[in-house]
Amino acid sequence: MMDRFWSLRLFVAIFLFIHSPICSCDKAPNYSFMRDATGTPTTSYYDYIIIGGGTAGCPLAATLSQNASVLLLERGGAPYNNPNITRLSAFGAALSDLSEDSPSQRFVSEDGVINARARVLGGGSALNAGFYTRAGTKYVRNMGWDGALVNESYSWVEAKVAFQPPMGPWQTAVKDGLLEVGIVPNNGFTYDHINGTKFGGTIFDRNGYRHTAADLLEYADPKGITVLLHATVHRILFRTQGTTKPIANGVVYRDRTGQAHRAYLKEGSFNEIIVSAGTLGSPQLLMLSGIGPSAQLQAQNITVVMDQPYVGQGMYDNPMNAVFVPSPIPVEVSLIEVVGITGEGTYVEAAGGENFGGGGGSGSSTRDYYAMFSPKATLVESKSMPKLSSAQPFQGGFILEKVMGPLSTGHLELRTRNPNDNPVVTFNYFQHPDDLKRCVRGIQTIERVVQSKAFARYKYWDMSFEHMLNLTASTPVNLRPRRSGPGASLPPSAEEFCQHTVTTIWHYHGGCVVGRVVDGDYKVIGIDRLRVIDMSTVGYCPGTNPQATVMMLGRYMGVKILRERLSKK
Repeated sequence: MMDRFWSLRLFVAIFLFIHSPICSCDKAPNYSFMRDATGTPTTSYYDYIIIGGGTAGCPLAATLSQNASVLLLERGGAPYNNPNITRLSAFGAALSDLSEDSPSQRFVSEDGVINARARVLGGGSALNAGFYTRAGTKYVRNMGWDGALVNESYSWVEAKVAFQPPMGPWQTAVKDGLLEVGIVPNNGFTYDHINGTKFGGTIFDRNGYRHTAADLLEYADPKGITVLLHATVHRILFRTQGTTKPIANGVVYRDRTGQAHRAYLKEGSFNEIIVSAGTLGSPQLLMLSGIGPSAQLQAQNITVVMDQPYVGQGMYDNPMNAVFVPSPIPVEVSLIEVVGITGEGTYVEAAGGENFGGGGGSGSSTRDYYAMFSPKATLVESKSMPKLSSAQPFQGGFILEKVMGPLSTGHLELRTRNPNDNPVVTFNYFQHPDDLKRCVRGIQTIERVVQSKAFARYKYWDMSFEHMLNLTASTPVNLRPRRSGPGASLPPSAEEFCQHTVTTIWHYHGGCVVGRVVDGDYKVIGIDRLRVIDMSTVGYCPGTNPQATVMMLGRYMGVKILRERLSKK
């Protein structure tokens, strides 16, 4: 049953299983410092131990390696030489891979929304739809960051992984439609987060090849860094005797054979353990290590190092809803390129193309996972209006809205003491009424765009927007209760559509929020030599899409930490 619904999970597919040129540069960088954890020493010592080689962990490790010895522990493998990751044409195949070796680990929230967490070097940047955009200046000020260093850090990231996407006629029509309905001004192509309509960046280059946060390790000093793959950290070690508060001094990790290893911090007051295990992994690991709500820890027979009730609290996921818009003419294949920043609490984005499907690489059967969004689905004329058929690939695209923020909040709890098991996560989508109101406004904006003159050639003249909503809502996209009863065949209201078709856009965050679990320097409150640097520290999602800011934060904090270290020598 679960596989059936995952196979229909809208907006992995929404975002395109597409056909773009296969890249000839599908080649791993020559990282002499990267190897499998199996066979490594049972005990080792470093200045910095970073747990998690994801979107923040890779730039952080690369930066710190310039003036210190760094161990980067990643529970997954490398993203290179895996066409399901590296090739835009195979987007979604990794997310559909349910094997134990998959770079993506599925989890289902208690809300009934199917989601994924990364299990690969590069983190979410190795799995996502690639959109690259900075956070706004107001966000930077509210976070208390140094604006000059933020800009320098973004530029450092962009030199390796950011590109201007192609802008075809369908995406241009969406852009013109957004402008026509008042999402102004026209900001052209920019990485900046500015109210109005723009084309953003992408981490896919012109050859359709994905560049991830793992590429930022090219900046690392090979003599100062060790990257271990398939190294799963089970707990952080602390020294508690003779101290006023616990001091982090090591970690226990296991390789793929199950062999235990210990890595310790070298002597030195500036040496630290930094957790960058992601929004699920970081609060989970703190709890597994004895930092968290004492009742929860005791229920799992975990020794309490520090009772910290806010670990796992403040979990957020931006609700996303999309509308499938059938087109009477071919639509170019495109990932997310255009975005309308409405100023009304929602962002409107678009993805399109015909022949969504397959091409997932060896052993992939991804085209079977998406039901009406598979290559076998199409739109054919009937006496009344177009309907789905299996005669030939459909053509059209998706216009989606994401609720900014959000205001609704949830929580995370341990399920088991095994770090490989997903914790129990609840996001409480639309619990706050303002989130639902903003979703409705977003759907209304999509309707105006679809009805705009600029978009006219890409819609059937006799297909109503209500029919599009019903067409989209008829597909199971999550595990929430289906619409039923006498009105189930009627077009849903915007409120019903939001609740019924809510899914994730993979921008979940929180659990170790600044001011509650960590301070403004990302140090864990009440613990020495321990920081958390990743999206788990964020209580409000940056920009329209967060990956650029998370990579920036890894670089930004690496520079700050090194400056402090060098100034005190």
